[in-house]
Amino acid sequence: QERMSMKLLALAALAAPAAAFVAQPAGFASSAALRSGISSAARARPLHTGVSMLVSKDLKHQTPLLPAARESALAPLQSSASEPAQPKKSIDIVLIIYFGLWYLGNYYYNITNKLALQAAGGAAGFPLTIATMQLGVGCLYALFLWAAPDARSYPKITLADIKAMIPVAFCAAFAHSFSVFALSAGAVSFGQIVKAAEPAFAAVLGVTIYGKKISKGKWLCLIPIIGGVILASVKELDFAWSALITAALANVFAAFKANENAKLMTTPGISNRLENVGNQFAWTTILAFLISVPVMIAKEGSKWGAFCTLAKTNNIVMWNMVASGVWFYLYNELATMTIKKTSAVTQSVANTAKRVIVIVGVAIVLGESLAPMKLIGCAIGIGGVFLYSTIDMIIKPAKN
Repeated sequence: QERMSMKLLALAALAAPAAAFVAQPAGFASSAALRSGISSAARARPLHTGVSMLVSKDLKHQTPLLPAARESALAPLQSSASEPAQPKKSIDIVLIIYFGLWYLGNYYYNITNKLALQAAGGAAGFPLTIATMQLGVGCLYALFLWAAPDARSYPKITLADIKAMIPVAFCAAFAHSFSVFALSAGAVSFGQIVKAAEPAFAAVLGVTIYGKKISKGKWLCLIPIIGGVILASVKELDFAWSALITAALANVFAAFKANENAKLMTTPGISNRLENVGNQFAWTTILAFLISVPVMIAKEGSKWGAFCTLAKTNNIVMWNMVASGVWFYLYNELATMTIKKTSAVTQSVANTAKRVIVIVGVAIVLGESLAPMKLIGCAIGIGGVFLYSTIDMIIKPAKN
């Protein structure tokens, strides 16, 4: 309709000189002169050219024959151009893949680790040897990535950087060894429930050793965490004090590791020299393996021949030990990558969901007990962990 109006206005504008010519008063130029002027103008610009130029799409570049009509035609175009384009929200497919592989890796690590420990005799067998070999598998994988073309560049770190990483690696080695021993002595689901209480250990160590401040809200959240672990332990059919104590020690070293890693990242330039989190985790795994070897020799070195014989003759031990080492390395590296791409709330939800999936899923696959009291304690404890992670965002801590 706007175009039709513009055409009609254009035709009216072109017809105006003819009407003026017909109704000209006395004193105007002669008809011959006017006809000569009109014909020369027509030769210079044909009629169809003038109309098409006026009603063309690009009105900005045409002669403003009718300013009012031109402004009314350009008004909607100018208003739409002035509005900023709204960015389209896209789904982060890479992040979804990270989450999926992180959950999958943690799930299969717990299953393959438990199968290898059971086939090797449980807590009385070779838990420290298996834990050390798992770190060794991770070392081989890290070295392969550095050697393979276009896989991962070797970090340009210094000897001082390696020395600075030793405290983190030491804590990582003992956290892993105690965790494996706990899972060899008791049910995986019970060990995971105890390990969910890590924030309680982190809070105590942070305040007493590292001088950190914990809000009252976080302190209150420790009540359901500890209470949930106690409830889950009351009716645990596979309860063992060794599983409880070693899982608690794993939490202690995991809390130390988190604080030492935070200190490590304050070293000037170390992040740039490591280049990425993959290289950092690779070096931590290598150092943790080197630290674990003397402990393994001291504790289970006398049984090394028996372990080698068992690994050669029992495929369940060998394949599950190798598989658990690969899953352990991959899921820890993926967890670090995932956490770097998400907010604090997303991390809390993700960790909570991961523990629920692992506890319930592994218990079903391995036939472990899921008594009502154990499930209630699990729900209370994991709910307390989630609340601990988010309480300061829900209720802002009071400033001293």
